[in-house]
Amino acid sequence: MNYNPNPSEIERESMAIIERNVPAILELPAGERAIVKRIIHTTGDFNIASLVQIHPRAVEAGLAALKNSCTIFTDVNMVLAGLNRTKMATLNVNAACRIGDFDVVAQAKRTGETRARAAMRSAGPLDGDIVVIGNAPTALFALCEMIEAGTASPALVIGTPVGFVGARESKELLVALNKVPYVSMIGTRGGSTIAASVVNALLYML
Repeated sequence: MNYNPNPSEIERESMAIIERNVPAILELPAGERAIVKRIIHTTGDFNIASLVQIHPRAVEAGLAALKNSCTIFTDVNMVLAGLNRTKMATLNVNAACRIGDFDVVAQAKRTGETRARAAMRSAGPLDGDIVVIGNAPTALFALCEMIEAGTASPALVIGTPVGFVGARESKELLVALNKVPYVSMIGTRGGSTIAASVVNALLYML
C-alpha cells in the first residue's frame, strides 16, 4: 500500500481536508481558526468544531503570555507530555504540573479532595501564566474559585476537562465568570490531548 511518509506534507494535507469539510472555520479570525483546526486534527472529528468556545481576547492574551516567557501550569502530566517542548524552549517558556508533588499528595489525603484540586489550590497567583486543564473538573472549579476571589489572575485559561461528573459544569462556570480569556468546550467532551493541542496551536503561531 502506498502512503505518504513526509510529516510536513501529511499535516498540510490534513489541514486542507479540514478546511474542505468544515468550511465555516474559514470565517473565523486567523488565530481562532488555527486553534479549531488543531483540535479537529487532534480528535479526527469534524463535528467537534461547533463545541469549541474561544474568548475574543484568548489568542491575543495567550500569544502575549508566551512572548513574555510565562509558565504553563497543567492539571495532569498527560497534558504536560503533549506540549511542544522545542517551541517552548525557543521562547524560554516553562511548564509545570504539581499533581504528583509530595505536599500536594499529602494535602489531598488530609482533606479528601482530588490531587488535581489540591495542586491547583497550591499553584499561587499564576499572574500572567497560562493554565491548562484537560482532565480534572475539580481543578477547573478550584481555579474559577481562585479567580473569583481575586487570588489568581492567569493570562489565559485553557479549560477542556472531560467526563460526566462536573466537566460540563466547570466549563460553564469558567465561561460565565468571563473574568479571564479562555478556550473551552461545550458539554462533556474534552481531554488532555485537546488541551495540549490548543497550547501547541498558539506556539505554532509564534
